[in-house]
Formats: sequence, C-alpha cells, structure tokens
Amino acid sequence: MNSIYQNIIAEKAKAEKLLAVLIDPDKMKVEHMSNFMSKVNQSIATHIFVGGSEVDEGLTETLVIEIKKHTNLPVVLFPGDIVQITDKADGILFLSLISGRNPDYLIGKHVEAVSRLKHSNLEVIPTGYILIENLPAVKHGGKETAVQRVSETKPIPRKKVQTIKDTAKAGELLGMKFIYLEAGSGATHPIEAGIISEVKQQLNIPLIVGGGIRTKADMESAYKAGADLVVIGTAFEADETFFDELIK
Repeated sequence: MNSIYQNIIAEKAKAEKLLAVLIDPDKMKVEHMSNFMSKVNQSIATHIFVGGSEVDEGLTETLVIEIKKHTNLPVVLFPGDIVQITDKADGILFLSLISGRNPDYLIGKHVEAVSRLKHSNLEVIPTGYILIENLPAVKHGGKETAVQRVSETKPIPRKKVQTIKDTAKAGELLGMKFIYLEAGSGATHPIEAGIISEVKQQLNIPLIVGGGIRTKADMESAYKAGADLVVIGTAFEADETFFDELIK
C-alpha cells in the first residue's frame, strides 16, 4: 500500500475532499462488520479510522482483522491508549493532545508506545489533536465528552478562536503532519465553519475535522470551510441509513 500520508497530501494538492469512517471497537460488534463494511465500500469513504476513548485490550486487533477482510480502504488507528495499538492496521495517528496540558497525552503515552511501534510496520503519522468545547454550554463549560473525561484535560472554548488558531499553528511548527480539530466523541454540535476556516488559513498541512457531524450538510459545511478530511463516527453508529446519502 502507498503511504497514507503521501496520498492525503496528494489529494489535498488536488483539492479533493476525504472522508474517514470512525469505528469504535467498544461499540461495534465483529459479527456486524461484514454488513457495515459493505455500506462503507459503497460510500464515498476513503479511510477507516479505528479507536475510542475507552477500549479493552485485544478488542481493537480483533476488529481490525475483521475489517481488513471486507475492504481495501486504508485502516488507520485512532487510539485513545496504547492498548489499542495493533500492527494489523496500516497506519496510526500518533496523537498529541496539544489543546491540553496533561503530560501523559502530550508525550507520556507516546514514550510507552515506542516499544510496540518499533517492532511494527505501521505508518506512524504525528498528529496535533485539538479538543474543542462541546455545546450546549453548561455551568462548567460545554458538555463533557469521553476524550475530556479520559484525558483529564479541558477543551478550548469555542469563543477563544485565536487560541485555537495559535495552538494549531504551534502544532505545525512542532512538526506535526496533520492537525485534527475534534469536538469529541458523542459531541452534540459540530465545530463551526468559522473556526475551521480561521484555522485552515494558518496551516500548510492537512486539516482533519471530526465530532458532532451528523448530516451531509454538516459534512459539506466542514469541507467548504477548509477541512481536508472529515471524520464521522457516531452518526453512522446511530443510523446506518446515513450511508445512503453518501453513495459514490
């Protein structure tokens, strides 16, 4: 398989928009995978992301093996912890949670992961991961997402657009190959087009956007604002007929 990173760079250069279907091993049953992947293969999806905030050891590898039986799309790990690393996938987003200040998710988990990664053939793609406040607002900020709970970090408030922009640019300057704007698993609202657009203008590297995207209109809004790759997970888990709107 050609480099996942280089393929995304090439598609970005052609202004082609990409779509990743995010599959959470803790929510997807292996016995449902054949039918689910049939729908994925008929859609405009270009990548499969696999991962979740809280997944038991071994589940990810079992699911990836099953996914690979039913698709030729690149399978990329989107891990919440090192127990989700498996060399059965094609690549891994080596996520650094640059919006937070928990050292474990900035560098600590990465150090722990090295012993697993150095013996694998996974394509490792350094990715700056930025958690954006979910909505609607409550007393202590937006609704808490799984990422926020597990990482014990606070998301950046949506009104702090300059901080979001500066964080994204800092990630690029640190050498990240992708920037991933995330509203969080189970987010009730996608990231506003204005925020995506402002961040896009700062970057020379691909921009990934996910969280809260539940309709084709949400997806197209993210693309129009500048997302190079959109990630959709919960919407497909809740309603697989959503695939019918995304047929090739």
